[in-house]
Amino acid sequence: MRVIHSAAHEAHDPENFVSAGRLIPSPECPERAHRLFAAVETAGYQILPPQDHGMAAIAAVHPADYLDFLENGLAAWQKLPNSGPAMMPNMHPGRHMRGRPEAIVGKAGYYMADTACPIGPGTWQAAAAAAQVALTAADLVLAGEGAAYALCRPPGHHAFGDQAGGFCFLNNVAIAAQYMRGRSNRVAILDVDVHHGNGTQGIFYDRDDVLFCSLHGDPSVFYPYYAGYDDERGAGVGQGYNLNLPLPPGTGDDVYLQALATALSAIGAFAPDYLLVSLGLDAQENDPLGILSITTNGFARMADAIGALGLPSLIVQEGGYLCDEMADNLLAFLSGFEASR
Repeated sequence: MRVIHSAAHEAHDPENFVSAGRLIPSPECPERAHRLFAAVETAGYQILPPQDHGMAAIAAVHPADYLDFLENGLAAWQKLPNSGPAMMPNMHPGRHMRGRPEAIVGKAGYYMADTACPIGPGTWQAAAAAAQVALTAADLVLAGEGAAYALCRPPGHHAFGDQAGGFCFLNNVAIAAQYMRGRSNRVAILDVDVHHGNGTQGIFYDRDDVLFCSLHGDPSVFYPYYAGYDDERGAGVGQGYNLNLPLPPGTGDDVYLQALATALSAIGAFAPDYLLVSLGLDAQENDPLGILSITTNGFARMADAIGALGLPSLIVQEGGYLCDEMADNLLAFLSGFEASR
C-alpha cells in the first residue's frame, strides 16, 4: 500500500477552538499529521506527493459560491474593523432564518456550521492540497492497486457541499468518491470516525449509486448532534442507501465489531466497484475528543474485517487527535488491512 501526503497541510494552523464556551488551542493541529507521517515513514511505506488534478473534481462536489468563499472570504473578513486573524462566525442562521446575506459576517455564519473550522491565511491552500491527496490516492486504486492511503489534513467528512464544519472545509472522501464513481458503476463509503460523517451523508443522501455507512458515537449526546441517527436512511431514490449505526459512550472492541459486521454486510450486498474508508482514529479509548473505547488491537481487528471484503479500497484520513496511541492505531489499522488481503 502506498501513501499520498502533502506538507501543504502545515499552512492551516488554527489557533483557537471554542469548547463549552471557552476559547482553547485547536486540537486539529499540524502535529496530528506530523505524527501520522512519521509513523508510516518509519514503518517503511512509500510516500508520494499529490498530483494536481485542477478544480474540476472538487467543483463536482462543492458549488462555485462556496469555493469562492473558502478561497477569498478571508480577504473580505480582514477589512472589518478590529477583525481577528482568522474568520470565525459569531452567528448562524437558525431553523427559522432563510436569508442569504452579502456581508462577510453573515456569509461566515451561512457557510460555516460551527466555530471549529476557523479560516486563516493558509486554510484554502491546505484544504485544496488535502483534496488533491485524496484524488491522487484514488488514481492509484483506479489504476489497479488494491489499496492506497490518503494522509489528508485538514479532514473532510463534516463538510457539506456548501458548508464547512467540525474542522472540515472540503470533503476529501466525497470528492474522491465522486471522482471514482465517474469511472465505475457504484462506490461505497464506510466511515469509522467517532463523529458521524454528516457532510458526506448530506452530499450523497438522495443517491442510489453511492452507499454511505457510518459507525459513530450516539449523536443524541455527541457531535454533530443533529445528524447520524439510525432512522436517517436516505431520500428519494437514495432511500435505503444510507446506514447509520450510532453507538453508546464507552462501546468497546467486541460490540463495535458486531456493529461493523452489519455495515460490512450492507456493503457486500451493495457490491460496489470500490470502497472508500473514512478513517478516524478518534474512536480510540484515550482520544481526547472521543467517547468510544476502541483499543489499538481493536483497530487491527476492524481493518482485518474491512480488508476481508477484498474490495479495491481507498483509505482517507479523517479525525484522530493527539494521544500516545494515535500513531500505533494508524499502523495497526494499515497492517491489519493488508494482512487480510
